[in-house]
Amino acid sequence: MDSFKVVVQLPLTGKEAPGWDERQADQPTSDRAALETRYELELEALASAPGAVNLVEVPPGNSEQLIALSHDAHAVLVSWGIFIDAKIIEQLENCIILAVGSVGTDMVDVEAATKAGIVVTNTPDVFIEETADHTMMLLLSAGRRMREIDSLVRSGDWKKGRPILATLPRMWGQTLGIIGFGSIGTAVARRAKAFGLNVIAHDPYVSELKLTAENVTPVSMGEVLAQSDHLSLHPPLNHQTSKMMGTEEFHAMKNSAVFINCSRGGVVDEEALIAALQTGEIAAAGLDVLEHEPPLKDNPLLQMDNVVLSPHAASATTRMRPAGRRRAAQEVSLALQGKWPMSAVNPTVLPKTQLERWQPFPMSRGPNR
Repeated sequence: MDSFKVVVQLPLTGKEAPGWDERQADQPTSDRAALETRYELELEALASAPGAVNLVEVPPGNSEQLIALSHDAHAVLVSWGIFIDAKIIEQLENCIILAVGSVGTDMVDVEAATKAGIVVTNTPDVFIEETADHTMMLLLSAGRRMREIDSLVRSGDWKKGRPILATLPRMWGQTLGIIGFGSIGTAVARRAKAFGLNVIAHDPYVSELKLTAENVTPVSMGEVLAQSDHLSLHPPLNHQTSKMMGTEEFHAMKNSAVFINCSRGGVVDEEALIAALQTGEIAAAGLDVLEHEPPLKDNPLLQMDNVVLSPHAASATTRMRPAGRRRAAQEVSLALQGKWPMSAVNPTVLPKTQLERWQPFPMSRGPNR
């Protein structure tokens, strides 16, 4: 093919758009020189495509414009701002791949894309260490009640902090439970070991050998809820995990437990979480994600001294955006070359496409493994 059309969906948060500093407004451009400057990272990865690549920016928040500009595109670099639903996907006449520049793909109707024969990819190996660091920060901050302690010091109540901390057990020897033992869950477990935490985990999609290799004890859902002094969530958001933490789950936890969520707000029934904190069913929480973002001003979580919050920014570092952009574009480049991408979240669609497998089959696994 002589050329490929790749649509770039601008993020809803304008300051995350490539070239923000030189933009006059949060609007797309068709200026080729500007596009080459803004998307130097993407074009570097797309240089391997077997033809010229024509990048087209699409403004955030307008599905009709997205359809109009993407209907004949070969690929879409997906960002926040518009949910790529079945209506949009049905209009993508030439699309091979929807490449998401994050770990989560809840901005795409993956089932609709699979039905349409379109590959959906994410960047599961880019933000792992950053998110694991942030998880430990929230675990320590919430566990040691840092919001409350910090407020006491700033208000002049210096002597009131020690009595609060003196009621808390030391970290060493406590149990950290992890739900979702993928790359981030694994990285959190490795960090937690350095703090002397006993680590248990529940993930029905991961082999027990993966957990035991990390010196992590595999447990059931009921066991991870009942045994954890700290419980950290790391599952993807999908139909199976939506509001997986609800009233019954919080009721099953220890009253002294600290709850951490750096995955997606939608995996938690937020009303149930608020009730659990208000009634003392759990002791504290550290949350990077919420059910509704940003939260309403009257959200009770904003007023709780035993809750530490951050603005869905666990992965944010100087490396985050460049690495994510490169990685997403590399997936597009592979697809345009007629090859399987590295990180398809709907792998069942791959054999049904015209893309060819190039990855070697792992030799360490037998047919029954």
